[in-house]
Amino acid sequence: MNLRPALRIVRISALYDLVVTAGFALPFTAPALFASLGNLHETLGLHGVVPDPHNVMTVMFANLMGGLVLAWSVFRLVRPSLAAGVADSGGRSLFALGMGAALIGGATPIVVVMMALEIGWAVVQAVAVVAAWRRTRIAHSVAVA
Repeated sequence: MNLRPALRIVRISALYDLVVTAGFALPFTAPALFASLGNLHETLGLHGVVPDPHNVMTVMFANLMGGLVLAWSVFRLVRPSLAAGVADSGGRSLFALGMGAALIGGATPIVVVMMALEIGWAVVQAVAVVAAWRRTRIAHSVAVA
């Protein structure tokens, strides 16, 4: 894979993160998202625990994580790189690990969908970045020789 398509994937994953996490970054939008998640959970008749929209610590940690993900997303949109793609794939893997632990601990099964998206993006981005890095490295080796 060439460099340009790999960087496009880094940007698209950043845009996805921006859209999906923007609501968690602010103290007045995160509780509304948690309440919506709770409503979906109840409508589907699922077992497990959902975030409490009235718990200030839950909202604070969602705001901290949302703000960090927003900043990271903007960085990847403005300055995409193979290194950012590798770091993001690693971060997504850690997020998926945390989601898996939450599921084991009794979180709502809705988390499975979120975890699958994280794993999917981690794999797609990692494959694209590694392929571009290898191709760039081979092209550089040929040019030097």
